[in-house]
Amino acid sequence: MIATTTLAALASLAIVTQDATSLRASPADSAPAQAQLWQGNALEVRGERLGYLQVWDHQRERGGYVKAGQVRVTEAREADAPELLAILRFVKDSPGSEALGIAYAAAYLKAAPAREIGPEAFDAIGTMAERLARRASGRNNTVTPSMALSAHLDGVGAYGVRWTSFEREGAVQLCYDGEAFRRVLAMAQATPEQQARAVLGLTRHDCLDPTLKPAEREAHDRWRAEVLDKMSPAAQAVLPEWTLNKLRLRRAGVWASLAFAQARSSEGAQAAGQRALDELAGVRAGELIEEDQAEYNDAAIRVGASRWAAAPAPTGTPDIARRPTLIQQAGEPGETCLLLVDAQHDARQPLLRRCTWGVVWLNSASTDPGGSLLTVAVQPLATWRELWVIRLQADRTWTLEVLPPAPGNPLGADMGYVEYAGYVTGADPRLLLARESRTEGRWSRRFEVARLPTLTTDKFASTPQILAAFQRFQDAGWKRGTVSLR
Repeated sequence: MIATTTLAALASLAIVTQDATSLRASPADSAPAQAQLWQGNALEVRGERLGYLQVWDHQRERGGYVKAGQVRVTEAREADAPELLAILRFVKDSPGSEALGIAYAAAYLKAAPAREIGPEAFDAIGTMAERLARRASGRNNTVTPSMALSAHLDGVGAYGVRWTSFEREGAVQLCYDGEAFRRVLAMAQATPEQQARAVLGLTRHDCLDPTLKPAEREAHDRWRAEVLDKMSPAAQAVLPEWTLNKLRLRRAGVWASLAFAQARSSEGAQAAGQRALDELAGVRAGELIEEDQAEYNDAAIRVGASRWAAAPAPTGTPDIARRPTLIQQAGEPGETCLLLVDAQHDARQPLLRRCTWGVVWLNSASTDPGGSLLTVAVQPLATWRELWVIRLQADRTWTLEVLPPAPGNPLGADMGYVEYAGYVTGADPRLLLARESRTEGRWSRRFEVARLPTLTTDKFASTPQILAAFQRFQDAGWKRGTVSLR
């Protein structure tokens, strides 16, 4: 974690406080630069001359001179611990100073006696390391130039801070491995605020490795759910409402992912699906801070994609004598096949057959009054739910069209769901749809009236109250269960 042994051999420690500090061959501005140093680098002080400190850089294994005003010297003794902690408290909330703050944290951990080391230093390390990783993953970094940012990452690595990285949408996603946060949760004296930061730091959605296999992903989601439930009710009771909202949003997303995984492996997913809905419903929108609005929308999409897990499974025998009905059948291992049957066409000779590796939510199936159109929700991924529309054509054959939430890439960072919201009867029948998605970083929610049989959008709006068709024909079951009307 934090390699205080890196500092143990340094009798007198100089911490570089300014970026692009030159390590020179002699104590003069005109002397050749041996190396460029960055804030947070630790140097061993071996002497002083002409306003310069003679130092040895153990990381680069070379010596030289640095200006005394560009470093902060400490002996890192027990008597220095209070001062080091005070500086750490000041620096930890300064964006762009994470490498410097982690260096002071390492010096404090070396100086302070073990009996006095509590969760505060580890909380600061985790907070700064996570912020540094977020900035390194950002496409537009205006706080720290890229050269300095890379040097800061390398510098804190010398203190034992570790990262995980993977590619997402053509960019590298960097994440802190969370070791300091784990230490915070292991300490009984951690405050509720420190526990909350640790829990949120360890359960980020965007730090899930996209190459995880389904079983590995489910195991990790179970672990995340356990971490999110670690805080006692008493500890949560003293947290501000905006922090509780953060925890609810994270739980909602994790339990929605678990519901999908359980349904995919044919386990009972109703409890997980209901927990996801309950956590989302518990969010107090009026207490959301501005920076959490995007996470609120993301959580709603995650829950919306898996919301059918909370609904009871269909019961009873379908009345195929009255109208065509959808049933499902096992295909290849892990595959589900959807069959359209009626009184004359059973599962051996169905009217239509379509297979998928996703989850078919048969409890979402709906039929128009004439029995010539059916819809069903199909979820191929934890954060992506499609709508399958099955229609009877003029030649008496049945066709199936897949409506995606948006023209995005569900295997990347895009997410969304589209769902049946009602059916407009009459001479000009239409289908009511609700869509919510985030594609290429942009969130969208809209309600649509689609013409039949082309399924082209006739009208749409950001709220259903604007559309007359929704006022008259929206499905009561959809209105009761959807999260799009939050």
